[in-house]
Amino acid sequence: MEMRMTNVADGSKPTFSFELFPPKDAEGEARLWATIESLDAMAPDFIAVTYGAGGSTRDRTIRITSEITAHTKIPTIAHLTCVGSTREELIEILGKYREAGITNILALRGDPVGGPRAEWVTTPGGFDHSDQLVSLAAEMGGFTIGVAAFPDCHPASNGDFDRDIDVLLEKERRGATFATTQFFFEAERWVALVERLQARGSSMPVIPGILPVTNVKQLIRMSELTGTPLPTALTDAFAKVEDNPDDVRKLGVDVATELAEKLIAAGAPGIHFYTMNSSTATREVFERIKGHR
Repeated sequence: MEMRMTNVADGSKPTFSFELFPPKDAEGEARLWATIESLDAMAPDFIAVTYGAGGSTRDRTIRITSEITAHTKIPTIAHLTCVGSTREELIEILGKYREAGITNILALRGDPVGGPRAEWVTTPGGFDHSDQLVSLAAEMGGFTIGVAAFPDCHPASNGDFDRDIDVLLEKERRGATFATTQFFFEAERWVALVERLQARGSSMPVIPGILPVTNVKQLIRMSELTGTPLPTALTDAFAKVEDNPDDVRKLGVDVATELAEKLIAAGAPGIHFYTMNSSTATREVFERIKGHR
């Protein structure tokens, strides 16, 4: 059953969406489906399913996204990356998505096996940049195409925000109709990104991504992997409670709620939650902000 995200880019109301990653084993898959069942009750506007590092979960991403599409009424976005795939393989994957009724994709370059800051290695016969992937999906037709945006600047841009804007504008020109961001912790970063885009003539909605923190070590590792800076006030606050998991989760929910409220007040078209395949903290934040629907 084909389900398009008709309300993601129309600006009629804030959207609420969730990001999941494919599990590594049967136990993880059982937890994932329990999370999906819990999220389904919140009637999300869409669920996104990621690739693992270096494209390591490509086949599971295709299967899980297809099963969510088949067994729920939740619109799905399938991530698609350039990592480890030739152009012909990418055409085949897009064909599988379309056959499964998946018509929404997030086109990404993807991270090398060594992480975002590792040296990029071209797959022979493949692509080096996500704008090429956007073009391919647009040429095939029938897809709503999203891309990634980075309020704290893409690690490869080395702080050059103008370069980031150039890249996003080119993706929009090639057929991208919305963007979701990497997680971040300062609303002003999203506002600055959107203002830069709009000043250059972009009309592409940029949906901010929020990570409700439940584990301090996990947060630090994700920050290091993605190049996302952590404000000193944030790290100091978590340092005071990191030995108490309940207090960490409570603080994480409070921080995420405050950020979401600021973003919606600033005109964000929606909120995209990085769930880490656990619905508890995400559900608490959602319950606090759902009145904006």
